[in-house]
Amino acid sequence: MPDVLLQTQGPVSLVTLNRPHRLNAIGGTLLADLHDALQRAQRDPDTRVIVFTGAGRAFCAGDDLKEFDQQAQSPESMARMCDDIQVITRDLLFGPKLVVGAVHGYAVGGGLEWVLNCDLVVAADDLVGFFPEMQLGHFVTGGVTHLLPQALGHQRAMELLVLGERLDAQRLQTLGLINRVVPRDHMLPTALALAHQVAERSPLATRLLKKALVRDLSALPAALEGERRAALACFADPETARRIHSLGEQTP
Repeated sequence: MPDVLLQTQGPVSLVTLNRPHRLNAIGGTLLADLHDALQRAQRDPDTRVIVFTGAGRAFCAGDDLKEFDQQAQSPESMARMCDDIQVITRDLLFGPKLVVGAVHGYAVGGGLEWVLNCDLVVAADDLVGFFPEMQLGHFVTGGVTHLLPQALGHQRAMELLVLGERLDAQRLQTLGLINRVVPRDHMLPTALALAHQVAERSPLATRLLKKALVRDLSALPAALEGERRAALACFADPETARRIHSLGEQTP
C-alpha cells in the first residue's frame, strides 16, 4: 500500500496521506509518494481542484523521528531529505491548481507547514497544530519563515515558532490561518463540497489568480532556500540527535 493515495472525483483530485499507524508522519517514502501524487493531480487535464487530507487519527504528525538516524547518516541523505521536503511546498504553492486542505487531529511541524501551503483550509474541530522544531533542534520548512510573518507579523510568528505554542482549530481560524472549522465527521464532505464549488469557477481565471497571488510571495523561493540551508545545518548538529534520542527515551 502506498504512503499516499490519489483518487479522482470528477473535477476534484483527492490526495490522502496514508500512514495512519504513524499518524502520517513524514518519511522518505511518504515524500516521494506525495510528490508523485501531487504532480499527477496538477498535470491531470480533468482535475481543477486538489483536496489534501490524511487518513486515520491525524492529518500529519510532522517528521518521523524514528527515521532520523537514517536521514542523518550522511551529508547526501540529509540534503536529500531537506530537498524532498521543500519540493512538496513548491508542488502545493507553485502548481497551477488550487489546493483545499482537509485537516484534523494533529498538524505538527511539517504537517502544519503544509496546511499553510494550501490555498483554502477546512479544519475539523479536533485539530491541534504547532511547531516543535526549535525544541527538537530541527528547522522549519515549507516557506513559513516568509509566510508566517507575512500573515501574523514578526513578533507573533516568532512566538509560535520559538515557543511551539499549541493552537486549536478555533485559534488557527482567529489568526486567519484556516478558513472553516466544522465537526470532525463533516470535515472531508465540507472540503469536497468547497472544492467542487471552486471547480465551477473559470479554470483560466482561478489559475491566473493563484499565479498572481503567488507572485506577491516573491521572497518565497529565497526563503525556501534559506530554510533548506538552515535545516541541513540543524540535521548535522550533534545537539539535534541528542534532543531527538532523548525524546525517544521519554516516549512510552
